[in-house]
Amino acid sequence: MQVSATAKRLPISARKARLVADQVRGQPVERAMNLLGFSTLKAAFLVRKVVESAIANAENNEGADVDELWIAEIQVNEGTTLKRIRPRAKGRANRIFKRACHVTVQLADE
Repeated sequence: MQVSATAKRLPISARKARLVADQVRGQPVERAMNLLGFSTLKAAFLVRKVVESAIANAENNEGADVDELWIAEIQVNEGTTLKRIRPRAKGRANRIFKRACHVTVQLADE
């Protein structure tokens, strides 16, 4: 059984979120939640919410046992980039890229 959850347009770059996703990929859900709960990174908080959503989907929609779930797949893809301009000296301007990402988590019980 595979259950998934997706969060789109999270306000963090995909590169930063992938660092956290790599830590929990293939882990049992209980261990992954502990790792994400004690991490001080912003991405850990965002990924934890997606994992909690996937757990709730497995529990309510499929009737799965939470203790047997593990993270089968976790993907972090780039989302849209907001482009902003910051004024600089002598009439110049610098571009500011506010990056976003999409996180998809798939849980399995086999």
